[in-house]
Amino acid sequence: MFNALVLDKNPDFNAAVKAVDDDFLPTVAEGLGVTVAIDYSTLNYKDALAITNTSPVVRSWPMVAGVDGAGTVIASEHPHWQVGDQVVLNGFGVGETHKGCLAEKARLNGDWLVALPEAFSTRQAMAIGTAGYTAMLCVMALERHGALHGGGEVLVTGATGGVGSIAVALLARLGHTVVAATGKLAEADYLLSLGANRVIDRAELSAPGKPLQKERWVAVVDAVGSHTLVNACAQTSYGGAVAACGLAQGFDLPGTVMPFILRGVALLGVDSVMASLALRQQAWQRLAQDLDMGLLDQITTEVPLAEAIEAAARLRSGQVRGRVVVRTMTRWPS
Repeated sequence: MFNALVLDKNPDFNAAVKAVDDDFLPTVAEGLGVTVAIDYSTLNYKDALAITNTSPVVRSWPMVAGVDGAGTVIASEHPHWQVGDQVVLNGFGVGETHKGCLAEKARLNGDWLVALPEAFSTRQAMAIGTAGYTAMLCVMALERHGALHGGGEVLVTGATGGVGSIAVALLARLGHTVVAATGKLAEADYLLSLGANRVIDRAELSAPGKPLQKERWVAVVDAVGSHTLVNACAQTSYGGAVAACGLAQGFDLPGTVMPFILRGVALLGVDSVMASLALRQQAWQRLAQDLDMGLLDQITTEVPLAEAIEAAARLRSGQVRGRVVVRTMTRWPS
């Protein structure tokens, strides 16, 4: 038996940490299955939506929540993975259509796994999690576009969230001038400590605005969507780019084509769920190289699996700063 955070509709929605047996683990195509003892998982915004049942994230019931996990292989049919290997899992529909990693054990498709970089412990990998990995994908997308070559201010929206916090830290470490937008101005010192050069109120961006506005940003990492994303595009300088990866304000895009056809602004969609294995490996290598590991403890709050449901509710209601790591293992290494 092992503990897992199980989501079910029978017929009403229920979320509970309960003991299940190995028969509860999902099946995986022959030759691809890898069973992992999960040391740590984490809570992303998508996890919070699923656990609080406020968005149709889960598409198969019952479901074990958790789109992220890090731990040690304890059984493998996959030729690439051996017992004892340490691995990281992000996305690929885990926690949505395939039972996830907010559990002491998970059975996963070996093609989805990335080797844990030597620079990270399993806890540190989950302090980064999908949020930090997505932030890195955003930075890489802006770099490929060329928007980060040269000077100018880079805007990060939703800056106290998981994606935003790590995006601020990464961009600052890479030498860029970072402006952090947040609705939590009381957390300005936190954002400045991560490397932000200045902090602005999200109210400057969250209401409907003009199709074209004063050029302010050479690049943007946006985890908010809706009017915030539209205003960020309208304020991006000629030839700049906006990497969009979230919808905390909404999934609508109530804007015009004006920034794109009159200023050549590029809107770069960033998906972390189904990104290629090669891109994932590159992102994790870059995180090992470019993220100031000394900031992770400052960014991170840790909770045990038993408290994950309560923490998800706080995250969904905007009461969490940075990242939430969930300790799933019950037996600590000697």
